[in-house]
Formats: sequence, C-alpha cells, structure tokens
Amino acid sequence: MTPLSLAHLTVLDMPPPALFDLAAEAGYQNVGLRILPAAPGAVSYPLSPLVLPAWRRRMADAGVGVHDVEFIPLTPQVRVSDFARDLALAGELGARRINVSGDDAEFDRLVDHFGGLCDLAAAVGLGVDLEFMRFRIVGTLPQALAVVERAARPNGRLLIDVLHLFRSGGTAEMLRAVPANALGSVQLCDAPHEDPTDAHIVAEAREGRLFPGEGALPLKAFMDALPGDIPVGVEVPTGRTHPGLTDAQRAARGCAATRTLLQSWQPSR
Repeated sequence: MTPLSLAHLTVLDMPPPALFDLAAEAGYQNVGLRILPAAPGAVSYPLSPLVLPAWRRRMADAGVGVHDVEFIPLTPQVRVSDFARDLALAGELGARRINVSGDDAEFDRLVDHFGGLCDLAAAVGLGVDLEFMRFRIVGTLPQALAVVERAARPNGRLLIDVLHLFRSGGTAEMLRAVPANALGSVQLCDAPHEDPTDAHIVAEAREGRLFPGEGALPLKAFMDALPGDIPVGVEVPTGRTHPGLTDAQRAARGCAATRTLLQSWQPSR
C-alpha cells in the first residue's frame, strides 16, 4: 500500500499535535506541517524546542511520521541562513523534506538561494522540494526544473502539485520527460476543467479544490507518468467547494478518494 501524507493545507485550522491523531484516524501514514507562514501573517504552527518533545510523543502514539514541512518563499531578499534553526528542528522531528517556492525573477540569484538552502538542509538530513504555481514567478514545470537542474544538488527536487501542473499548462508527457532524480513528491486533488482565470486562481488553490475523482483533471495520466516510489500527498482544501465538512471528514474523504485513484495506478518507471 502506497503511504499517503495529509498536506496541512487540507485542514490548516487543525494544529499539531492534534493533527497527528486526525491523520492517523483518517488513514494516513504521514503528514505535512505548515511550520512557517506562506506569506507574512498567514497561518502557521512554529516548531520550537519547547513543543518538539510533545509533538514527537503524539506522532509515536498515533503511528504517523512527517513527510514534509513548509513553507519558504525564495524571494530576492530571502536570507537562507535565517532558516538554519527551523531546518534543524524539522530534522529532529523526523521530517524528510521542506517545500519552497520560486519568487525571484533573477534566475542566477534564485538558483544560488535554492542551492544554498539545499546545502543547509542536507546538513540535517532534509531534502528541498521546489513547488511551481502559476501565480508565482516560477509558475511552470519547465521553469522549476531549470532551477533544480542548474542548482544540481542531490537533495534538491520538484514538488508536483497536480492542480498547479494543470493550471500552468503541464501535461503527462512533460512529466514523463522529467528525470526521476528530479522528482521529490506529488500532491493530489481534483478540479473542474474550466480555468478559474487569474482573478480566482489563488482562491481555487487555497479553498476551492475537489477530491480526486470529482473533477476533470487527468489524474491517472499524471500519476502513470511518475515513478512508482514517488511520495504521495493529499492536498484538498475544500472550504468553498465542500463548506459543510469537518476537518476529520475532509481528511477521510481525501484519503479514501486517493486510495481509489491509486488502485489503477500504473507507474511508468
């Protein structure tokens, strides 16, 4: 059975360590944690030496691990060294990867920042996944792959969110062409085929997704283009599309729908 990770954005109002119990009860083996805000003032749950022991105990009791932590926007002003403490604590918690975005139009500087963060993360046993989103500067699969390949760090890879892939014009054929060693993780959800337009694309990503199988994304084609050992996450924030669901219901439905999708998964490599 493919291990599944519950991305924190799916149930972002659920704080750790309660998140660990919720994920286990819904059928997940791992979680993602928003320990750093995606934007100034946004929701996050800082990891500190004070909370680390309690989080580790609850993880052990629930029987879940931490696949990834997030989120670092790689802006022109970012100081990679400022995150050394966060990375070290994430490593102590048992996280495997940290997610970042590309928010710098100067390619060489972005590559330097990404590579520097990869080096810092490698020292504490973490990988770094670059996530592309149409509404950020690094908005497409080719743009993100160019950064990862230029940085050329063994622990620097791509995070493939299927919604962002589809909305940015990505295809299964493009995924098949990506070297396996450049692929870090995949996050699953669904959405209508109709484009929400630039005016609504952020809202769709943050609160308007659908569970796998409810929409029109070519999920099977995307998954079949990926390696069979790629870590799989479920990121389905549905505050607008399914407003009546509790966090527990949302997590459980996401897990069940993803399991159904993966029953027909035929990895290409």
